[in-house]
Parts: sequence; structure tokens; C-alpha cells
Amino acid sequence: MIKLVWRLLLLVAIAAAFAWLADRPEKVTVQWSGKEFEMSVLVAAAFLAIIMAALYFIWRFFSRLWHSPSTAREYWRFRKHRKAYESLSQGMIAASAGDAHAANRHAAVASKTLDNEPLTHVLAAQAAQLKGDRDAVKRAFEQMAKQPATEVLGLRGLFTEAKQSGDLTAATQFAEKALALNPRLAWASSAMLQIQSARKDWSSAASTIMTQGKSGLLPRAEADRKRAALLTAEALAAEDTDRPRALSLANDAFGLDPTLTPPAVVAARIHIANGNTRKAVKILREAWNKSQHPDIAEVMAHARPGDGPEDRYERVRDLAGDTEENLEGAVALAKSAIAAKRWDVARKTLDPHIKDRPQARVCALMAEVEEATGDKGRAREWLARALTAPRDPMWVSDGVASTRWTPVSPVTGEIVPCEWKPPFDLPYAQPMQITEDVQATEPVLISAPAQSAQKTDAVTVSPPRPDDPGVNADPA
Repeated sequence: MIKLVWRLLLLVAIAAAFAWLADRPEKVTVQWSGKEFEMSVLVAAAFLAIIMAALYFIWRFFSRLWHSPSTAREYWRFRKHRKAYESLSQGMIAASAGDAHAANRHAAVASKTLDNEPLTHVLAAQAAQLKGDRDAVKRAFEQMAKQPATEVLGLRGLFTEAKQSGDLTAATQFAEKALALNPRLAWASSAMLQIQSARKDWSSAASTIMTQGKSGLLPRAEADRKRAALLTAEALAAEDTDRPRALSLANDAFGLDPTLTPPAVVAARIHIANGNTRKAVKILREAWNKSQHPDIAEVMAHARPGDGPEDRYERVRDLAGDTEENLEGAVALAKSAIAAKRWDVARKTLDPHIKDRPQARVCALMAEVEEATGDKGRAREWLARALTAPRDPMWVSDGVASTRWTPVSPVTGEIVPCEWKPPFDLPYAQPMQITEDVQATEPVLISAPAQSAQKTDAVTVSPPRPDDPGVNADPA
């Protein structure tokens, strides 16, 4: 619209100029080679305009003629690049479709012309991957890593190649370099986290989780929860060798996730070893209010080394409180009552939890009470019920049950802290044994057979390894 207005104004101006010239009666005289030419002002202006137009046309003609070689070169260069880009486009489509021959052919055509085009290296890498040429793939990714436009993509390809070849050192270097270029790269951050977890480098893994939380790759609550698990694993690993550091790590982990039992247990054990019973009791009570766990009650019972069964019973009773609706508290109190030979208290404590289908540990405790009070028949009956009772809680991560707490999923390698819960619910399960072999390197698969050809689930129990962090069998 604006251009149309300007053109209209220009035409009006030209018309006004010619009208002004037409109204001028003066004459213009031109002398050329002894001859004299006389004409009106309007004719002289028109003649001058024609001469200028002719000169402009002649200049443009000779200028185009002078630049015609370079123009021809630019035209052929344009055609050549257009064909190269068409080959590049067709090659990308062929690579996506899995046509290795066509992708490789188009990659060769495109690379001859488009030397500085980053996509040619991408196409070359895809074509080499389709052919299975690992050396060519590596060379293509190395070329990509040298160019700023494709450096991150090249680093990712080199990381993948190094990981597939088992070179974790090189893979770590590529991931670290990619993270330095862009801290929000999810693949690099996740890869670093998996490598650090596989190496049990809990400190570096916790730093990576913190970076993910700050960069927005993880919600802050989830980042705090995972970081607490990693700090707990580091505290467990340092508990026997560096108690001050383990205590600091455990306190940090418990502050990030108060529902996590292991850091509270570690901190309490260290305080007890240092003679700070009051601090240990405070931490254990706070942890018990957030999440009831047998390890908390066990450490609370032995908060004062050298105390007898009666003193341990009193401490557990104060910790457990009302056990009528609290199964973990009832089990802990019953164990301490049995140790103190308070059989009536143990029976009364377990009585609200034996009505429907009590867990195996409740049946075993009742059998122990009946055995101690002289009723061997009832004891055998409770032991028989324990064989088919619902399974006791264990540490479970991604459906895999373990006797020890771990911060990493044994299935995916991700940071998935264990949860304290029954591994499965089998209402008609036959007796099941959980074998723990410290020297084993592979998980032990134990399944419970079904009655009457009824299909049941299996549970994978991961045996503890000597270098795994976790809560010991005897927390005291």
C-alpha cells in the first residue's frame, strides 16, 4: 500500500513538471558543429530525458557484458550447490528410511561440493552407521566435534561410540566436555550420572544431581530426594573409615529427605559411638515420626552400650508409643519384650496384628512366645502359618527386593532409592527361602511355586556385595 502511494505521488510530480514546462513560452537554442537548433523548453527536456535513458541502457549493456564471465560462474556454482543440497536432502531421507546404499551415494555427492556444511558430516555419520563402518563413524563424529555448529552432536556421537566399545574413561571425558558447553544437556547429565553410579562415585554423582536441579532438568524436590540418597550411600561407605565426614554427610542427607531411614541410622550410630546419646535419641525419634523402620528401633534399643534387656525394652516402648495401629512399632516392641522375657507383654503387643493374615515375622515372634511359655503345639502351629504368611517387608527398588538398602536401581542403573515394603503379595504362597551369598556377583532368582498350577510371581533378591553401601544386618 505504501509503495502504491509513493508511485502515485511520483506520477503526479512528473505530470506537474511537464505541465509546468508546457506553460513556458521560452525557447532553447543549441549550437552543434556550426549548426544552430532551436526548440521549446518542453521538447528540450524530453530530448534530454531520451539521451539520458539511452546512455543508461548502453552503460548497463556493456556492464553486463563485462561481468558475464563471473555471472556465468555464479550461475553454474548455484546449480552445483542446488544439486548438492538436493542430494543432501535425499540422503537424509534415505538414511532415515534405512537405505544405506542411497544414503552413502548421496553423502558422497554432497560432500564434494558442501565442504563446510555441517549436515554433510551428519549424513556421512548416518550412512557409515547403516553400513556398520565403525571407523568411518568415528571419523565423521570427530569432524563434527571440530566445528562449533555441530560440536555437541559430535561429542554425543563420540560418547556413544566410546560407551559401546567399553571405554568409560573416554565416554566420561566426552560427556564432561558436552556439559561444559551446555549444562542443560539431559543426555550428557544422565550419562555422567550412570557412569558415576556404576563406579560408586557418590560424591560426583551428588554434584551432578545438584547441577540437574539448578539447570531445571529435574524438579527441585526430586533432585533433593536423589541427592539425599547419594549422600547416604557416601556416608555408609565412609562410616567405618571417616566418622566425622560420614556424620556430616548423613546429616545433610537427612535434612534433604527426612523420610529416608539409613542416614538417620548412620548419624545415630556415630553419635552413640562418640558418646552423644542424647543427639542420637533425638535423631532417631525424628526419623521414627517420619518413617517407622526396624533399624531405627534396633539402634534406639542399643543407644546406651552395656544396658540390659529391661533398659532396652523401656527405650523401645517409649519410641514405639501406641502399637495397636502401628505394625512396625508392635514388632519392635515385641522383640524387645521377648529379649526382656516379658512374654505377656509381647503377646499383648502382637495380639491386634494376628487376626487376619499376619506377616511371617509376626508368626515367628508368636511362635517364639508360645515356645517360651511351654505351649509347643501352638508354637508349631505358628511356625506352620509363617510358611504361608504374607512376605515381610524388604528394601525394594524397581520390583527387585534386597536385604540391604541401595541408592541405585539394579534394573536400570538409575537413582531409584529402595523403599521399605513387602516385595509382593502372594495369598497362597508356599514356603520361600531367601539366600544371601556375600561372594555372589549376580542376583539370585528365587520363586515361590503355586498351588494347583496357579501362577505366582517371582522375586529377585539382590545379595549384598562386599563393596556395596547399605545398612548392616546388625545396626547396633
